[in-house]
Amino acid sequence: MARIAVAGLYTLETNLRIEGFPLPYYPVTYPFHGITQAHAGVGLNVGVALAGLGHEVRLATLIGQDEPGDNLLAALPRFGLDGGHVARIASATSQSVILVAPDGNRQIHCDLKDLQENHYPQDKVDSLLADAALAVVCNINFARPLLAAARERGIPIATDVHALSNFDDAYNRDFMAAADILFLSHEQLPCAPQEAIAALRARFDPRVLVVGLGAGGALLSERGADTLHVPAIAPRGVVNTIGAGDALFSAFVDQTLRGTRAPLALRNAALFAGTKISESGATCGLMNAARFAEAIAATY
Repeated sequence: MARIAVAGLYTLETNLRIEGFPLPYYPVTYPFHGITQAHAGVGLNVGVALAGLGHEVRLATLIGQDEPGDNLLAALPRFGLDGGHVARIASATSQSVILVAPDGNRQIHCDLKDLQENHYPQDKVDSLLADAALAVVCNINFARPLLAAARERGIPIATDVHALSNFDDAYNRDFMAAADILFLSHEQLPCAPQEAIAALRARFDPRVLVVGLGAGGALLSERGADTLHVPAIAPRGVVNTIGAGDALFSAFVDQTLRGTRAPLALRNAALFAGTKISESGATCGLMNAARFAEAIAATY
Protein backbone atom coordinates (compact mmCIF):
# COMPACT_ATOMS: atom_id res chain seq x y z
CA MET A 1 0.00 0.00 0.00
CA ALA A 2 1.24 3.47 -0.88
CA ARG A 3 0.11 6.92 0.27
CA ILE A 4 -1.07 8.85 -2.81
CA ALA A 5 -2.25 12.45 -3.17
CA VAL A 6 -4.84 12.79 -5.94
CA ALA A 7 -5.91 16.26 -7.08
CA GLY A 8 -8.68 16.54 -9.64
CA LEU A 9 -12.31 16.99 -10.54
CA TYR A 10 -15.23 15.56 -8.57
CA THR A 11 -18.54 16.02 -10.38
CA LEU A 12 -22.14 14.84 -10.38
CA GLU A 13 -22.57 12.80 -13.57
CA THR A 14 -25.76 11.98 -15.48
CA ASN A 15 -25.57 9.23 -18.13
CA LEU A 16 -28.13 9.15 -20.95
CA ARG A 17 -28.44 6.13 -23.24
CA ILE A 18 -29.00 7.17 -26.87
CA GLU A 19 -29.60 5.23 -30.09
CA GLY A 20 -26.31 6.30 -31.67
CA PHE A 21 -24.24 9.12 -33.14
CA PRO A 22 -25.08 11.40 -34.87
CA LEU A 23 -28.04 12.09 -32.61
CA PRO A 24 -31.21 13.06 -34.52
CA TYR A 25 -33.55 15.66 -33.12
CA TYR A 26 -36.59 14.50 -31.12
CA PRO A 27 -38.90 16.73 -29.07
CA VAL A 28 -39.05 14.01 -26.40
CA THR A 29 -37.81 10.46 -25.86
CA TYR A 30 -38.50 7.82 -23.21
CA PRO A 31 -35.30 5.83 -22.63
CA PHE A 32 -36.70 3.57 -19.90
CA HIS A 33 -33.92 2.69 -17.44
CA GLY A 34 -31.60 4.63 -19.73
CA ILE A 35 -30.84 7.57 -17.44
CA THR A 36 -28.55 7.04 -14.47
CA GLN A 37 -26.75 9.36 -12.10
CA ALA A 38 -23.34 8.78 -10.59
CA HIS A 39 -20.44 10.46 -8.83
CA ALA A 40 -17.55 10.99 -11.22
CA GLY A 41 -14.80 13.32 -12.43
CA VAL A 42 -11.21 12.34 -13.15
CA GLY A 43 -10.06 13.06 -9.60
CA LEU A 44 -12.74 10.86 -8.09
CA ASN A 45 -12.36 8.13 -10.72
CA VAL A 46 -8.64 7.82 -10.08
CA GLY A 47 -9.05 8.14 -6.31
CA VAL A 48 -11.71 5.42 -6.16
CA ALA A 49 -9.69 3.06 -8.35
CA LEU A 50 -6.51 3.49 -6.31
CA ALA A 51 -8.33 3.21 -2.97
CA GLY A 52 -10.00 0.02 -4.19
CA LEU A 53 -6.59 -1.32 -5.15
CA GLY A 54 -5.46 -0.93 -1.55
CA HIS A 55 -3.74 2.46 -1.42
CA GLU A 56 -4.23 5.29 1.06
CA VAL A 57 -5.66 8.07 -1.08
CA ARG A 58 -5.99 11.74 -0.13
CA LEU A 59 -8.43 13.38 -2.55
CA ALA A 60 -7.95 17.09 -3.16
CA THR A 61 -10.88 18.67 -4.98
CA LEU A 62 -13.23 21.65 -5.01
CA ILE A 63 -17.01 21.54 -4.68
CA GLY A 64 -19.71 24.06 -3.83
CA GLN A 65 -21.70 24.67 -0.67
CA ASP A 66 -24.87 23.42 -2.33
CA GLU A 67 -27.06 20.32 -2.37
CA PRO A 68 -25.02 18.49 -5.05
CA GLY A 69 -21.90 19.26 -2.99
CA ASP A 70 -23.55 17.82 0.14
CA ASN A 71 -24.39 14.72 -1.89
CA LEU A 72 -20.85 14.28 -3.19
CA LEU A 73 -19.19 14.83 0.17
CA ALA A 74 -21.50 12.36 1.92
CA ALA A 75 -20.71 9.68 -0.66
CA LEU A 76 -16.93 9.65 -0.17
CA PRO A 77 -16.78 7.09 2.69
CA ARG A 78 -18.48 4.44 0.59
CA PHE A 79 -15.72 4.90 -1.98
CA GLY A 80 -13.04 4.37 0.66
CA LEU A 81 -12.21 8.09 0.73
CA ASP A 82 -12.70 10.93 3.20
CA GLY A 83 -13.43 14.61 2.82
CA GLY A 84 -10.48 15.95 4.77
CA HIS A 85 -8.89 17.49 1.68
CA VAL A 86 -12.08 18.59 -0.07
CA ALA A 87 -12.48 22.39 -0.21
CA ARG A 88 -15.99 23.81 -0.57
CA ILE A 89 -15.00 27.11 -2.16
CA ALA A 90 -16.56 26.78 -5.63
CA SER A 91 -19.62 28.89 -6.46
CA ALA A 92 -21.47 25.67 -7.32
CA THR A 93 -20.67 21.99 -7.70
CA SER A 94 -19.57 20.76 -11.12
CA GLN A 95 -21.99 18.59 -13.10
CA SER A 96 -21.71 16.59 -16.31
CA VAL A 97 -24.04 14.90 -18.79
CA ILE A 98 -22.77 11.96 -20.86
CA LEU A 99 -24.48 10.60 -23.97
CA VAL A 100 -23.72 6.88 -24.38
CA ALA A 101 -24.29 4.98 -27.64
CA PRO A 102 -24.89 1.19 -27.87
CA ASP A 103 -21.34 0.63 -29.19
CA GLY A 104 -19.91 2.21 -26.03
CA ASN A 105 -18.90 5.51 -27.64
CA ARG A 106 -19.76 8.56 -25.57
CA GLN A 107 -19.96 12.33 -25.64
CA ILE A 108 -19.27 14.28 -22.45
CA HIS A 109 -20.82 17.65 -21.59
CA CYS A 110 -19.03 18.97 -18.49
CA ASP A 111 -20.07 22.15 -16.67
CA LEU A 112 -17.11 23.13 -14.47
CA LYS A 113 -18.88 26.18 -12.98
CA ASP A 114 -16.04 28.46 -11.73
CA LEU A 115 -13.47 25.75 -10.95
CA GLN A 116 -11.06 27.06 -13.57
CA GLU A 117 -10.89 30.41 -11.75
CA ASN A 118 -10.11 28.86 -8.36
CA HIS A 119 -6.98 27.40 -6.76
CA TYR A 120 -6.66 24.62 -4.21
CA PRO A 121 -6.24 26.22 -0.74
CA GLN A 122 -2.61 26.64 0.28
CA ASP A 123 -3.36 25.78 3.92
CA LYS A 124 -4.33 22.22 2.89
CA VAL A 125 -1.24 21.48 0.79
CA ASP A 126 1.16 20.34 3.56
CA SER A 127 -1.19 17.71 4.96
CA LEU A 128 -2.19 16.61 1.44
CA LEU A 129 1.40 15.90 0.38
CA ALA A 130 2.90 14.75 3.70
CA ASP A 131 4.69 11.39 3.21
CA ALA A 132 3.10 10.88 -0.20
CA ALA A 133 4.80 8.33 -2.46
CA LEU A 134 3.22 9.91 -5.54
CA ALA A 135 1.13 12.94 -6.48
CA VAL A 136 -1.49 12.38 -9.16
CA VAL A 137 -2.16 15.92 -10.40
CA CYS A 138 -4.99 16.04 -12.92
CA ASN A 139 -4.92 18.76 -15.57
CA ILE A 140 -7.46 21.10 -14.06
CA ASN A 141 -6.52 24.67 -13.18
CA PHE A 142 -7.15 24.50 -9.44
CA ALA A 143 -4.57 21.70 -9.14
CA ARG A 144 -1.83 23.52 -11.06
CA PRO A 145 -0.05 24.98 -7.96
CA LEU A 146 0.38 21.43 -6.62
CA LEU A 147 2.89 20.68 -9.39
CA ALA A 148 5.48 22.98 -7.86
CA ALA A 149 4.54 21.94 -4.32
CA ALA A 150 5.13 18.25 -5.12
CA ARG A 151 8.38 19.00 -6.91
CA GLU A 152 9.67 21.04 -3.97
CA ARG A 153 9.06 18.02 -1.73
CA GLY A 154 10.70 15.56 -4.12
CA ILE A 155 7.41 13.74 -4.78
CA PRO A 156 7.10 12.18 -8.26
CA ILE A 157 4.12 13.32 -10.33
CA ALA A 158 1.74 11.39 -12.57
CA THR A 159 -0.73 13.16 -14.82
CA ASP A 160 -3.08 12.48 -17.73
CA VAL A 161 -3.63 15.39 -20.13
CA HIS A 162 -6.26 13.43 -22.09
CA ALA A 163 -6.99 14.89 -25.53
CA LEU A 164 -4.00 16.90 -26.76
CA SER A 165 -3.98 18.66 -30.13
CA ASN A 166 -0.92 20.88 -29.67
CA PHE A 167 2.38 19.76 -28.14
CA ASP A 168 3.11 23.35 -27.09
CA ASP A 169 -0.36 23.78 -25.56
CA ALA A 170 -0.02 26.58 -22.99
CA TYR A 171 -2.73 25.08 -20.78
CA ASN A 172 -1.13 21.64 -20.47
CA ARG A 173 2.55 22.60 -20.69
CA ASP A 174 3.07 22.85 -16.92
CA PHE A 175 1.52 19.44 -16.34
CA MET A 176 3.55 17.75 -19.08
CA ALA A 177 6.81 19.39 -18.00
CA ALA A 178 6.36 18.27 -14.37
CA ALA A 179 5.26 14.69 -15.04
CA ASP A 180 7.36 11.63 -14.30
CA ILE A 181 4.47 9.53 -15.66
CA LEU A 182 2.55 11.18 -18.50
CA PHE A 183 -0.60 9.75 -20.10
CA LEU A 184 -2.62 11.14 -22.99
CA SER A 185 -5.17 10.04 -25.58
CA HIS A 186 -4.65 9.63 -29.33
CA GLU A 187 -8.05 11.14 -30.11
CA GLN A 188 -7.03 14.69 -31.06
CA LEU A 189 -3.34 14.31 -31.83
CA PRO A 190 -2.13 16.35 -34.83
CA CYS A 191 -0.03 13.44 -36.10
CA ALA A 192 0.46 9.69 -35.76
CA PRO A 193 0.88 8.49 -32.15
CA GLN A 194 4.49 7.40 -32.76
CA GLU A 195 5.32 10.88 -34.06
CA ALA A 196 3.56 12.39 -31.04
CA ILE A 197 5.75 10.34 -28.71
CA ALA A 198 8.87 11.65 -30.44
CA ALA A 199 7.62 15.25 -30.22
CA LEU A 200 6.78 14.94 -26.52
CA ARG A 201 10.09 13.26 -25.75
CA ALA A 202 11.92 16.15 -27.45
CA ARG A 203 10.01 18.71 -25.39
CA PHE A 204 9.46 17.11 -21.98
CA ASP A 205 11.06 13.63 -21.82
CA PRO A 206 9.03 12.09 -18.96
CA ARG A 207 10.31 8.88 -17.42
CA VAL A 208 7.23 7.06 -18.75
CA LEU A 209 4.90 8.19 -21.54
CA VAL A 210 1.71 6.33 -22.50
CA VAL A 211 -0.60 7.15 -25.40
CA GLY A 212 -4.00 5.50 -25.09
CA LEU A 213 -5.42 4.23 -28.39
CA GLY A 214 -8.93 3.30 -27.24
CA ALA A 215 -9.92 -0.03 -28.78
CA GLY A 216 -6.44 -0.15 -30.30
CA GLY A 217 -4.77 -0.53 -26.90
CA ALA A 218 -1.92 1.76 -25.85
CA LEU A 219 1.64 2.73 -26.71
CA LEU A 220 4.32 2.73 -24.02
CA SER A 221 7.49 4.82 -24.24
CA GLU A 222 10.09 4.57 -21.50
CA ARG A 223 13.01 6.98 -21.48
CA GLY A 224 15.86 5.40 -23.46
CA ALA A 225 13.79 2.41 -24.66
CA ASP A 226 11.90 1.44 -27.80
CA THR A 227 8.17 2.12 -27.99
CA LEU A 228 5.96 -0.86 -27.12
CA HIS A 229 2.37 -1.54 -28.22
CA VAL A 230 0.01 -3.16 -25.70
CA PRO A 231 -3.29 -4.42 -27.17
CA ALA A 232 -6.67 -3.72 -25.61
CA ILE A 233 -8.59 -6.50 -23.92
CA ALA A 234 -12.30 -6.58 -23.01
CA PRO A 235 -12.94 -9.99 -21.44
CA ARG A 236 -16.59 -9.22 -20.59
CA GLY A 237 -17.47 -7.07 -23.61
CA VAL A 238 -18.09 -3.33 -23.88
CA VAL A 239 -21.08 -1.57 -22.29
CA ASN A 240 -19.78 1.97 -21.70
CA THR A 241 -16.26 3.28 -22.28
CA ILE A 242 -16.61 6.22 -19.89
CA GLY A 243 -13.79 6.12 -17.36
CA ALA A 244 -11.71 3.61 -19.34
CA GLY A 245 -8.76 5.97 -19.67
CA ASP A 246 -8.86 6.83 -15.98
CA ALA A 247 -8.94 3.12 -15.13
CA LEU A 248 -5.95 2.43 -17.39
CA PHE A 249 -4.01 5.29 -15.81
CA SER A 250 -4.93 4.28 -12.24
CA ALA A 251 -4.02 0.63 -12.68
CA PHE A 252 -0.69 1.56 -14.27
CA VAL A 253 0.07 3.81 -11.28
CA ASP A 254 -0.89 0.98 -8.92
CA GLN A 255 1.30 -1.56 -10.69
CA THR A 256 4.23 0.84 -10.89
CA LEU A 257 4.04 1.57 -7.17
CA ARG A 258 4.10 -2.18 -6.56
CA GLY A 259 7.39 -2.40 -8.42
CA THR A 260 6.06 -3.95 -11.64
CA ARG A 261 8.12 -3.08 -14.71
CA ALA A 262 6.36 -0.68 -17.09
CA PRO A 263 5.57 -3.13 -19.97
CA LEU A 264 3.89 -5.61 -17.64
CA ALA A 265 2.29 -2.79 -15.64
CA LEU A 266 0.62 -1.46 -18.81
CA ARG A 267 -0.51 -4.91 -19.92
CA ASN A 268 -2.10 -5.48 -16.52
CA ALA A 269 -3.63 -2.00 -16.64
CA ALA A 270 -5.20 -2.80 -20.00
CA LEU A 271 -6.90 -5.79 -18.38
CA PHE A 272 -8.13 -3.62 -15.51
CA ALA A 273 -9.56 -1.01 -17.89
CA GLY A 274 -10.99 -3.62 -20.25
CA THR A 275 -12.87 -5.27 -17.39
CA LYS A 276 -14.14 -1.92 -16.11
CA ILE A 277 -15.93 -1.05 -19.39
CA SER A 278 -18.29 -4.01 -19.02
CA GLU A 279 -20.33 -1.78 -16.67
CA SER A 280 -21.86 1.69 -17.10
CA GLY A 281 -20.68 4.57 -14.92
CA ALA A 282 -17.30 6.16 -14.37
CA THR A 283 -16.59 4.39 -11.07
CA CYS A 284 -18.46 1.16 -11.82
CA GLY A 285 -16.76 -2.08 -12.80
CA LEU A 286 -13.48 -1.32 -11.00
CA MET A 287 -11.78 -4.39 -9.57
CA ASN A 288 -10.33 -4.35 -6.08
CA ALA A 289 -6.79 -5.57 -5.40
CA ALA A 290 -7.75 -9.20 -4.83
CA ARG A 291 -9.95 -9.44 -7.94
CA PHE A 292 -7.31 -7.69 -10.02
CA ALA A 293 -4.65 -10.17 -8.93
CA GLU A 294 -7.00 -13.06 -9.70
CA ALA A 295 -7.83 -11.64 -13.15
CA ILE A 296 -4.14 -11.21 -13.97
CA ALA A 297 -3.39 -14.80 -12.92
CA ALA A 298 -6.34 -16.15 -14.92
CA THR A 299 -5.63 -14.15 -18.08
CA TYR A 300 -1.87 -14.33 -18.58
